[in-house]
Amino acid sequence: MATLFTNGALFDGQRYVGAGEVLVESGRIVSVHGGSEARSARTSTTDEVVDLDGGLLVPGFVDAHVHAVQGGLERTRCDLTEGETREDYLRIVREYADAHPDRPWILGGGWAMSAFPGGTPTAADLDVVVPDRPVFLPNRDHHGAWVNSRALELAGLDRHTADPADGRIERDAEGHPTGTLHEGAMALVARHPPATSEGEYYAGLLEGQRYLHSVGVTGWQDAIVGAYAGMDDVGPTYLRAAREGDLSAHVVGALWWDRGRGEEQIADLVERRERYTHGQFRATSVKIMQDGVAENFSAALVEPYLDRCGHATANRGHSFVEPDALRRYVGRLDAAGFQVHVHAIGDRGVREALDALRGSDPERRHHLAHLQLVDPDDVPRFAALGVAANLQMLWACYDDQMVELTLPFLGEERSRWQYPFGDLERHGARLVAGSDWPVSTPNPLEAIHVAVNRTAYGEAGRAGHDRFLPEQAIALESAFAAYTSGSAWINHRDNAGVLRPGATADLVVLDRDPFAESADDIGATQVASTWIDGTPVHRA
Repeated sequence: MATLFTNGALFDGQRYVGAGEVLVESGRIVSVHGGSEARSARTSTTDEVVDLDGGLLVPGFVDAHVHAVQGGLERTRCDLTEGETREDYLRIVREYADAHPDRPWILGGGWAMSAFPGGTPTAADLDVVVPDRPVFLPNRDHHGAWVNSRALELAGLDRHTADPADGRIERDAEGHPTGTLHEGAMALVARHPPATSEGEYYAGLLEGQRYLHSVGVTGWQDAIVGAYAGMDDVGPTYLRAAREGDLSAHVVGALWWDRGRGEEQIADLVERRERYTHGQFRATSVKIMQDGVAENFSAALVEPYLDRCGHATANRGHSFVEPDALRRYVGRLDAAGFQVHVHAIGDRGVREALDALRGSDPERRHHLAHLQLVDPDDVPRFAALGVAANLQMLWACYDDQMVELTLPFLGEERSRWQYPFGDLERHGARLVAGSDWPVSTPNPLEAIHVAVNRTAYGEAGRAGHDRFLPEQAIALESAFAAYTSGSAWINHRDNAGVLRPGATADLVVLDRDPFAESADDIGATQVASTWIDGTPVHRA
């Protein structure tokens, strides 16, 4: 079947072409005509003509850091992502509990820390709406969870329960748990709910895939394929979808590095890579979480966090993997042919990850995700070491979480080191992009808007929503390239993410051409249709 995309503009994965046409046949791009050559691709054998109607045709977006099964599963449970306030969340939980009286636990998640004083909701609030059943709700970044008193009771958590080495229980003045669990403390409750069934995980994957296709995502890297934060290993779920032909996307799985184990797990990772890799799913990466997040003071910093008065505390966050051990592990993984995908938020976490990757094989295409706080001295090291910068562009703006839970505790100088997209690009780093959904929306257009404007769509001009470090903005072409050819490259799909003859026909039709409109309106762009291997998987 031949399909002609015409009457619009093209972005080829690296640059904006302008007006053009693309002809696709048998899942491949046959020809690309731009500028004066446009409208020359039509043939008598064309089966379908897609009228771009003045919009933009781009290669399929590839999300280089996402949790598709988890995101889909949460959409089928108590989904708090549409709420914004404490009252919103309590209403949603009450409505969900009332609608599902047979559920022994209320599970789901997606609340924002900024909705609660200090980012720490209480069990007492949940007890009012669900007094009789346990509740376990991770927040949007999945580095903390909100639980009610029944959940604390079933898990046996009280004032005598010690904090785990990699986490913290929020407590009152007398030491009693108050309902928020940080990092590794989540596991103290997460192990108690009934096991999620294979069918539930499968439905979560299919819903996650459907939703990602609706925002133009044709492939992704799942950033945790393993047991973590109440989730089981989703490798078998992907394998089933690949075998049964239900996985339309091209996916790389990042196998989870269990920080409670050491080098002995590498043999297990090799075995799982071989067992899970099938068709459009390849378990060829390993995810290491080197530190936490700044909002709960678990991101690893070189210098300590400040208190609200601007004085240094004793807390420098957590290095979840000891730096010397990290270097050994990364060396072993590199030698075993794995790509290494590191969560690194704080400046010390970033530095430890870069140190561990010295001397690694650039063909593995290792990458560091998040990069919230990067010491300027470490910015040039990405290009020098051949390590890609995996950007979550949507986070590089002022919001309540940034203003209330981050800036006061970093101080003025370090706050200027956040999300240095422009500096990374200027120093030659390879940029790739991901959403970290369900931490935040998977919509690439909203993220690209922030990368270019350094403010969220619709927030420009609002009090307290100025451009965040505007010198770190990147051009629209650079942002699109990171989300298309950049992220396809990180997944070792060199023949995707581009518009050129012979390339895989993973494509997205946008309803407008953001290159031809004001940068203030990038976020208004919508996906008209999404195509994988020349076949439509979503139409608006």
